Amino acid sequence: MKEDISLPTDDGDARAFVFTPNSGADPWPAAILVMDAPAIRPAMFEMGERLAQAGYFVILPDMFWRAGPYDPPDIKAARAGDPEAVAIFQKLRGSTGAGRQMTDIKACLDYLSKQPRAKADKVGITGYCMGGGIALRAAGTFPDRIAAMASFHGGNMDTDDEKSPHRLADRIQAKVLVAGADQDSGFDEAQKDRLTATLKAAGVDAEVSIWEGCRHGWVPTDMAVYNQDGAERHWRELVALFDGVLK
Repeated sequence: MKEDISLPTDDGDARAFVFTPNSGADPWPAAILVMDAPAIRPAMFEMGERLAQAGYFVILPDMFWRAGPYDPPDIKAARAGDPEAVAIFQKLRGSTGAGRQMTDIKACLDYLSKQPRAKADKVGITGYCMGGGIALRAAGTFPDRIAAMASFHGGNMDTDDEKSPHRLADRIQAKVLVAGADQDSGFDEAQKDRLTATLKAAGVDAEVSIWEGCRHGWVPTDMAVYNQDGAERHWRELVALFDGVLK
């Protein structure tokens, strides 16, 4: 049950996708699914569909829409240094940033508020890879709307960067779940400990951990490091978080 939609923003109309349950009575609690760096592709649609069938009205925004139409980038080739793949990946990543990301999340929230099939006063958000940091930033940017927030194999969430998402911790009202990847330089034990301390000092109800044996990118089924046990654990813990807060 995927529907392609457009979200009006000050930058133009953003591309997004909506998924709804196949059964049960609406309105359903609302959730935002934030993609990983490999961009919009069938694996993201699978995830949107699965979360919807857990009883949620799900919106999946394309965070790279400003780059124009694209095919999913070849991340393996980009990591190997292929010039064409690197250029495509840089174009997509360069089309967004902290401010634009929050513009797009606000557009999602505005859309959800107008949907009679969605209960959107309190919303859940989950993000993957780069989406993890976006989800954390959203929780601090829209504390009156984001009630549950999850990040899986996210990175750079508590760094020295002036735009690091952790700097919004004292605004967060959501219940937070952060599951880092094993042996991930973007979110190592030191950063995990810093984020744990930051959220605790801000009074945030948070669980922050690194999942042993789960490498960066373990949740989407099309990733080379896909870990079925870890992905299923992710689904159990994500749905438990959302159900406990939003249902």
